[in-house]
Order: sequence, then C-alpha cells, then structure tokens
Amino acid sequence: MKRVSILLLTFLISFHSFGQDITGQWNGVLKVQGTQLRLVFHVAKTDIGYISTMDSPDQGANGIPVTNTTFENSKIKFEVSNARIEYNGELKENEIKGTFKQGGQEFPMNLSRKDIEKVVINRPQEPIKPYPYYSEDITFQNTIENISLAGTLTLPKKDGIFPVVILISGSGPQNRDEEILGHKPFLVIADYLTRNGIAVFRYDDRGVGQSKGDFKTATSADFATDVLSAVDYLKTRNEINKKKIGLIGHSEGGLIAPMVASKSKDVSFIVLLAGPGIQGGKLLLLQQELIARASGTSEAEINKTILTNSKLFEIVNKSENDLKLKTALTNELNDLISKDTISKLPNGMTQEEFVTYQVNQISSPWMQYFIKYDPADALRKVSCPVLAVNGEKDLQVPPKENLTAIKNILKNAGNKNLTTMEFPNLNHLFQECQTGLPEEYASIEQTFSPKALEEITKWLLTQNK
Repeated sequence: MKRVSILLLTFLISFHSFGQDITGQWNGVLKVQGTQLRLVFHVAKTDIGYISTMDSPDQGANGIPVTNTTFENSKIKFEVSNARIEYNGELKENEIKGTFKQGGQEFPMNLSRKDIEKVVINRPQEPIKPYPYYSEDITFQNTIENISLAGTLTLPKKDGIFPVVILISGSGPQNRDEEILGHKPFLVIADYLTRNGIAVFRYDDRGVGQSKGDFKTATSADFATDVLSAVDYLKTRNEINKKKIGLIGHSEGGLIAPMVASKSKDVSFIVLLAGPGIQGGKLLLLQQELIARASGTSEAEINKTILTNSKLFEIVNKSENDLKLKTALTNELNDLISKDTISKLPNGMTQEEFVTYQVNQISSPWMQYFIKYDPADALRKVSCPVLAVNGEKDLQVPPKENLTAIKNILKNAGNKNLTTMEFPNLNHLFQECQTGLPEEYASIEQTFSPKALEEITKWLLTQNK
C-alpha cells in the first residue's frame, strides 16, 4: 500500500501543478483498412486513481469496463485486458494524441472532448432514396435450425410477377448490403437489377444486423440452409415467378450457391461472382502467394509461409477430433517457431498468445470446413444454367485457375449451359483497380464495375425471357 500511496502522491502533484484534467468523455474514430469505428472513453476520478469504461457505438457495445487507467506526466493509458486492447496517448491542449493496439496491430487514433463524426466517404454508386421501385423489409425463418433472419426484398413494381435473385454474401459476418470497407456492393447490385426488371432478395447473415443465430459456430453448409430458407420464403410471395428463382453468390457465397442449387429444384440459375472452384486449402495457399508477391514480399519468405501453412492445412485435412487437432497444431507451431530464429512475433504478443490465437483461427468450425471442402462435390450436381465471372486482377480467387476449374468440373459433369467471363482490370470486389491488392479496396470510390453489372444483367435477362 505504501508504494501505491507514493505513486498517487506523485500523480496528484503533477495533476495540480499543470492543471490537467482527463475526467469526462473522450471521443475518437478508429480507422482500419477503410472501416471507421467510433470509440468513446468515459473517465472518472476516485480516491485511489482513475476508472474508465469504453463504448463502441457502431457495434452496439456500451459500458465496456477498462481494466486499467493510468495518467501521469500528460501520458494516459487505457487497457481492456480480455479484449487485448491497449491505448497509449499524450494529452496536448485538450486533445489526446495516441495509438490503439489490439492483437499485435497498431493504429493511430486521437481522442477529443468534441463529438467526432466519421469521415464521409464518397461512394457515387450508392442509390439515394426515394427509389423508383418497391422495397420491403421482411423476416423469414430457417426452420431447419430455428433461426429468424431479416432482409430486404426489392421489386420493380409493387404489383406484378417478377424473376428474382437471392444475393449470398462472402466470408465473414456481413449485413444485407454486404457492407465492407465503406462499400455496399449488394445495395448497388440490388438497385441496378431491380431497375432492370429483376426482383432482388438480400438479407443479414445470421447473427448480424436484424438476423438471429450464431455466426461464429456456423460453416458454409450451415449458411446454405439459410439460402434454402430464403428460397422457400420467396415461393410464398405472389409477386415472384416460382420458376425463375436464381442465386448470385460472391466469393464464399459463390461456394454456397452450387450447394443450394444441387439440392433444390427450385433454383433456376446461378451466378458465381469470384465463387471458388478450387478446394479451400489449395485456394488459401494460392491466395496467400499472390497477395504476398504483389505486396513485394521476397520469394524466400513466400516459400517459407506456403510451406508452413501447407503443413498446418494438412493437419486439418487429416483431423477428425477437435481436441487432437488443437494439440497437433500447437505442437507444430511451437516447433516451427523454435526453428525460426529470424521472424519476430507480433508486437506485444508472447509466443503462447500467438500460438493460441493461430490455433483458434485455424481450428474454428468455419475454417476447418473451408480448408477441407472441395467445390467440385456440389458443382458436379448442378444442372441449371451457370454464369461464373472473375476480375482479371483478383488476388483472392485467381481468375484463370478458378474459371478453368469450374469449366472442367461442369463440362465433365455434362452441364452444357455454362458461361464464363473474365473482366479486365477488376479485383475481387469487381472494382476497377491498379494492383488488385485488398489494401486498395477502401480507397477506390467505385463499388462495383458498371461494365460487370451490365454484362451480368444481360445474362440474367436472357435466362428470364
């Protein structure tokens, strides 16, 4: 207690000498890869020091306890230990200039007593209300897993009978607009198609937005049941042509679309927007190689990473027990780290923390399923018309290898109604780009290439004559 008292006394002298007061509300915006997240710290003074809470308004989280708050000689530090968050800053003229750290990554973030709004990003393709078509927010049930899901149905007109497409999002928790890095691709696609006479149904992933359920424990196969439920819902709508229900899947959504089409006779056509035709583990290795090379990583480092991940993925492919899998991955990672005298662990992480984080990522239900899954299994059973498209500069689902794989699978299975397109100069999000690297996505104003929208719409209208 004596040591605490001395430290507190030193602090109080500093506090009164310089008249610095950090109590109250501090606001900031965390910017990560084009995403903006507002954070608010509430600081209060007690007899033994400072206590704080943190809000994340954009995530609907308020009153998060800050484990430790210290302030001395103008330096402030917030720690949220269970989330591995640390903020270090310096108070200068009623503003705190500092750095936000989490999971070994660091991002500059300043705090102010003033309300801070997100920077408005120019997204010229986003439609502005009122829309020249009918839009309805609805809920529907996944009766297989007893989950309530929420989405939006847009119709060219309120009355009539229309063909419809269901939009299936890519990997990671996405809302009905597939909102990512300041872009809303599904909002742009839905608007364009609806204006061209095609109804569109898009929905929040389970556990996201207004949809219920647990996203973290779900695999691609589970998400496929959500799509099947969406098909069943659309069959109840009088405005929908029951013989013209199609699917448009982006990235992982393009993996899920064939799953659903292979099981449901109600699916009349599918569009694969950079939908994988290569086994998951092989695709991830190819993706890592292409992104690393485009980023300027040395060939020696690329080869080392591919070798490491190949070993880890092979362990996953052979595993049938989660506990044994985690043990095997832990042993392999510790062995690899012990032999690597050059590479460094992410800043602020111990070896145990790093290994645990990696093991939890690789052994998650979704990742295990994705690594093992071969899209050929479902594609062979798809008999309806298929449009498969890729961007020429897609580094996440490389076009030549991917489209060739899809062509060969469907051709060998006897499906003669396949169209493939490779759009020049487009990336994984179908934006006109420079390098195709994911780091470009947020800085590009365009959300989805007008040329790609036009060609996809032409194909859809042909299917729905």
